[in-house]
Amino acid sequence: MTGTRGLGARWRRRRCGSRHPRSQWRSRRPLRTRLALATTAAVALVAVGVCAAAFVVIQYQMTRQLKLNLAQTATQFRQQTRGWGPMVGETTCRYPASPCTQIVPADRAKDPREPYALPVTDATRAVASGRQEAYYDKFTVAGHPVLIYTTRHPGKDLALQVALRSDTVDRGVRQAAAALLAVGGAGVLLAAALGYWVSRTGLAPVARLTATAERIASTRDARHRIDIPDGPPDRADEITRLAASFNTMLGELEQSVAAQRRLVADASHELRTPLTALRTNAELLARADRLTNAQRDRASSALGRQLREVTTLVNDLIELARDEEPQPLVEQVRPAALLEHAVAAAREHWPEVAFTAAVEPAATEVAVPGVPARLTRLLSNLLDNAAKFSPPGGPVDTTLGTVPGALELTIRDHGPGIAAEDLPHVFDRFYRAESARALPGSGLGLAMARQIARAHDAELTAAQAPGGGALFRLRMPTGKP
Repeated sequence: MTGTRGLGARWRRRRCGSRHPRSQWRSRRPLRTRLALATTAAVALVAVGVCAAAFVVIQYQMTRQLKLNLAQTATQFRQQTRGWGPMVGETTCRYPASPCTQIVPADRAKDPREPYALPVTDATRAVASGRQEAYYDKFTVAGHPVLIYTTRHPGKDLALQVALRSDTVDRGVRQAAAALLAVGGAGVLLAAALGYWVSRTGLAPVARLTATAERIASTRDARHRIDIPDGPPDRADEITRLAASFNTMLGELEQSVAAQRRLVADASHELRTPLTALRTNAELLARADRLTNAQRDRASSALGRQLREVTTLVNDLIELARDEEPQPLVEQVRPAALLEHAVAAAREHWPEVAFTAAVEPAATEVAVPGVPARLTRLLSNLLDNAAKFSPPGGPVDTTLGTVPGALELTIRDHGPGIAAEDLPHVFDRFYRAESARALPGSGLGLAMARQIARAHDAELTAAQAPGGGALFRLRMPTGKP
C-alpha cells in the first residue's frame, strides 16, 4: 500500500506539473515581457484583421464592378441584337477590354456550324429555354481567365452570353493582397514596437514602486518615496494612484515606526527613574537590621508607592499600544450614566476638589456605541487631570449636552490653564509642561484619552478657558442629525 500511495503521489505531481504548461510559462516571464507580448498580439491581431477585411472588400468590389460591366454590356447588346438568331462570337477574348458575345439557342439542332467561342453547357440551354435564371460563371478561354454572364435573349428560346477577361481583376486583387500583406507586416512590427514602448512606459511606475519596496526591505528605511508626475489628482491614472497610495502607506508606516521608536525611548526614559528608586529602596530594605523602625517604614512606604507608579505606567503603556477597540466589547452605552459614575469616583479620589456635573435632559438617554470600561477610563483621565491642576477647594465643572449629530462633554478646571506654547503638545505621550513636572503622573493620561476618543470616532480638543483654567471638549457622534 505504501508503494502504491507513493506511485499515486508521484503520478499526481507529474500530472499537476504538466496540467497547465502555459500558466507555468506565463508565471516564469516578467510582467513587462507578458504585457509587451499581449500588447503586440492584440495590435497585430487588429492589424491582420483589418488587412484581411480590406482584402475581402477590395476583392468583392472589383468582382462586383466586373459583373456590373458584364450586365451593362449584356443590356446594350440585347437592345442592339433584338430579333437576331443564334450567333457565334466574333472574338475569342484576346483583348482585356473587348467583351466576347454570342447567342445560344435552347435546341442544339439550331446551333451555327462554327464552334462557339465561349463554352456552352446545359445551364446555358436551360437559361435559353427559361428554365433557369441568369448566372455568372468562370472559365478559361483562349488561355485567359474570363467571367461569363449568361442571360435570356429577347428572341425565342435564346440565351445571350457576354464574357470579359478577369485577369485584370485577378491581377488587381493580387496586387492589393501584396500591398495589404506588406501593410500587415509593417503593422505587426509597429505592434511589437508599441508593445515594447507600452510595457516600458506603462510599467515604469510599477518598476519604481518595486524598486522602492525592495530598497525599503533591504534598508528598513521607510523614508523613501516614489516620484509622481505633477498634475491634478482627478486626472491621474490607476498606476499613478497606486503610487500615490503606496507613498501614503509609506508615510503612515514611517509615522508608525517613528511613534514606536519614540514610545520605546520615552518609556525607557520614564521607567529608568522609578526602577532606580525601586532598586535603591529594595537594597535599603535588604539591610533592614541596620535601620530604625521609622526609616524602615519610610522605605517600605516609598517602595509600595513606586511599585504602584511603575504598575500604572506599565498599564498605561499597554493601553497606548492598542490601536482600536475590540469589536466584541462594543455596545450601546449612555455617556450620561458613565459621567455620573466617573464624577462620583473622582470625588472619592479627590475629596478636596468640588466636582459639578450638569447633564441636559436631551442628553440623558442618548446612547452611543463604545466600550464602557474604555470610555470610563477616558473620563477618569480627564477628571484627574482637571483635579490635579485645580487649587484646593476649586471647582471642576462638567457639562454634557447635545449638538447637531453629536454629544458634547466639556470639562473645565480653574487652575493656571494651558500655556500657548504647551497647547499643541498637550496630548503628546510623556509630554509634561514646566508647571506640571512637580506633580505626580507620567504624562500619559491625556495621550491615552485622545487615543480612546479616536478609537470611538470622537474628537477631543483642549483650549484655554475664558477667565482662566483649561477647557477640554469631547464630541461623540450619535449618528442622528
